[in-house]
Amino acid sequence: MSSNAEELVAEAGKVCRELAALDFGPPTTHTYNPLVYARAPHEAYLRRFGAGGEKRVLFLGMNPGPWGMAQTGVPFGEIAAVRDWMGIEEPVGKPDPEHPKRPIEGFACVKSEVSGRRLWGLFADKFPEPERFFRDHFVLNYCPLVWMEASGKNRTPDKLPAAEIAPVTAACDRYLKRHLEILRPRFAIGVGGFAEQCLQRVSESLPETSRPVVGRVLHPSPASPAANRGWAAAAEKQLHALGVWE
Repeated sequence: MSSNAEELVAEAGKVCRELAALDFGPPTTHTYNPLVYARAPHEAYLRRFGAGGEKRVLFLGMNPGPWGMAQTGVPFGEIAAVRDWMGIEEPVGKPDPEHPKRPIEGFACVKSEVSGRRLWGLFADKFPEPERFFRDHFVLNYCPLVWMEASGKNRTPDKLPAAEIAPVTAACDRYLKRHLEILRPRFAIGVGGFAEQCLQRVSESLPETSRPVVGRVLHPSPASPAANRGWAAAAEKQLHALGVWE
């Protein structure tokens, strides 16, 4: 394992310890951290694809989806993409407590994470071998936590009260900054507006000569009408316009 990958594994452990100390009140009833119960596939992802020195492009998501990274420990972790394209399939435990409407089944989960299917599908189409993609690219989520209400409804970080999100932001900003320092990307691309804002904020804390070019692509969520009208073509057009892909 390269020193890069060792550092990324260490940073995952640090942010886990910081976030474990936090409490979240109603309407949040359950909080999952896949870096804990899905640590094995997450570390396999870091060790296999975080190695090899600097990356030209860092893609940043917001936080795990219930059928993606929450199940596999890999950002935007659509099961088929992680298992069949990346070649990662490791044991996954259970969060405690587990929401009865959001069970964690790991790689046995039969539901599809649409955002992950779209994102990794674009990358796999352009780079049939994952090693080619990860030679110059890396994908990270800003925050590893998943928040849920009693109904099972997902709560995104931007919906948390200010007092609850402040320590999350402090921990996740440090986590993102370390990735920017370790991977030294030329381009840092937010998958959606929230991630782009995080990149802009954290990049400003770096020395000017170390700051990446920050941009964004349309979020691939099925909740986005624009994404449902051909996300892959729209995202690829945006990446060409930014100079990320030629």
